[in-house]
Amino acid sequence: MIPWLDSSLQFPPLSLALQEPNGLLAAGGDLSPQRVLSAYVSGIFPWFMPGEPILWWSPNPRMVLFPAELHIPKSLDKVLRNRSYEVRFDTAFAEVMQGCAAPRDGEPATWISDDVCASYGALHRAGWAHSAECWIDGELAGGLYGIAIGKMFYGESMFARKADASKIAFVHLVRYLEQQGFQLIDCQMRTDHLARFGAREIFRDEFIERLSALITEPHQVGPWSYLHRVKA
Repeated sequence: MIPWLDSSLQFPPLSLALQEPNGLLAAGGDLSPQRVLSAYVSGIFPWFMPGEPILWWSPNPRMVLFPAELHIPKSLDKVLRNRSYEVRFDTAFAEVMQGCAAPRDGEPATWISDDVCASYGALHRAGWAHSAECWIDGELAGGLYGIAIGKMFYGESMFARKADASKIAFVHLVRYLEQQGFQLIDCQMRTDHLARFGAREIFRDEFIERLSALITEPHQVGPWSYLHRVKA
């Protein structure tokens, strides 16, 4: 049995996380901005499907991307240089979340419910959550969102309505984070897609050690100003 959270914002020790399913730590609680931030600074994130209670995870190993290790495939590098697009940050956060929440590949729903949108929307208004957006022909074509604490960025979800749109936004975000002194991007679980960009797994102990140092670093809490245009 996993612990059931009450009104306290405290989470169980990470040592209690299950090995199967990997990282499941607790259930219940709520998605208040305070609890979500408390989770992130502890190396924990929420993920659950419709009809399930809120589930809290801290997998071992943990998929991360060190910004300096970003790998850009040659085909995408050509797109970045030769396609017309515009990348902005924090100009359409709610729309990015809606794009991430939309069903994919015939699936009925994603985990990004109205309650999740409300929680991360509140975090965005408070200056903790950010969106990276790719605009093509004046329309939002793709993007991603996540949480920034100190010099640590926690990636959450991405979507694309046009080919390569989310990848374009992702590359610009990683480059921006490196320029701003961010040293680690949390990718949560392993995917081949992120591995192609240089993301890799590290043990949870190392992840927590790095996280604990990075979240104490100062950073700009509030909207990020970023605009990059390419005209082919």
